Amino acid sequence: MLALKEDFRVAAVQTVSSTSLEQNLKQAGSLIAEAAADGAQLIALPEYFCLMGRHDRDKVTLREVVGDGPIQNFLSQQARRHGVWLVGGTLPLVSPDSDRIYNTSMVYDPEGNFVARYDKIHLFGFTKGDESYDESVSIRPGENSPQVFETPCGRVGLSICYDLRFPELFRAFGEVSLIVLPAAFTYTTGSAHWEVLLRARAIENQCYVLAPAQGGKHENGRRTWGHSVLIDPWGNIVADLAEGPGFVAGNISQQRMAEVRQALPALMHRTM
Repeated sequence: MLALKEDFRVAAVQTVSSTSLEQNLKQAGSLIAEAAADGAQLIALPEYFCLMGRHDRDKVTLREVVGDGPIQNFLSQQARRHGVWLVGGTLPLVSPDSDRIYNTSMVYDPEGNFVARYDKIHLFGFTKGDESYDESVSIRPGENSPQVFETPCGRVGLSICYDLRFPELFRAFGEVSLIVLPAAFTYTTGSAHWEVLLRARAIENQCYVLAPAQGGKHENGRRTWGHSVLIDPWGNIVADLAEGPGFVAGNISQQRMAEVRQALPALMHRTM
């Protein structure tokens, strides 16, 4: 187990990803460098940071096998170059289905070593008027158990976007210091539910929540909500970025977390 550090700085990168992998990696690299220069020791990228295609199946053409591919190489190199823990948003990995991928979050340590993987379990489906989405067309749901990894700020739980609506996943992490949730919430659902659900997950698990998001109008016509955010264990918003490329940052305080859990020991009062 790694020794805990007080005031461990984390950052959530926000992008408006395009249909160009090269352009998206360049944008992500610049923002990772800015966040690292600001002192971030753990940096998280948003869902689909590497591609927001014109069609659902575009991501399938970029699929990689575990341990090999330009996106994984980029993430490993960035973590090592800046000496940070890097949560690589999501990238497409090969699945048993020839026409679907796993939408996967991969984590790298400050030496660039791969340390954790989570395949998105819950697949987004939404229809309202002319607006319609069905991730199951191009994504196979993950079959792995809830994933956590150890850092100097404590145990970190991994989740992705639509997972936010399923609180049982977060309870299954056990006691964690931080939940990371890369996302690409639509403008419609984000404006209604993003903040309230994130704050609920922080409050009920008495931990920090770091949510890097897509935020703006994309080439494919989709508009994402943005509002990348860091939330503390009491549900307070520490930092928020409404729209456009950039990052938000703040500290994970062990003292703050202990104070909340001591004042309101809800985690100890659980009976289920």
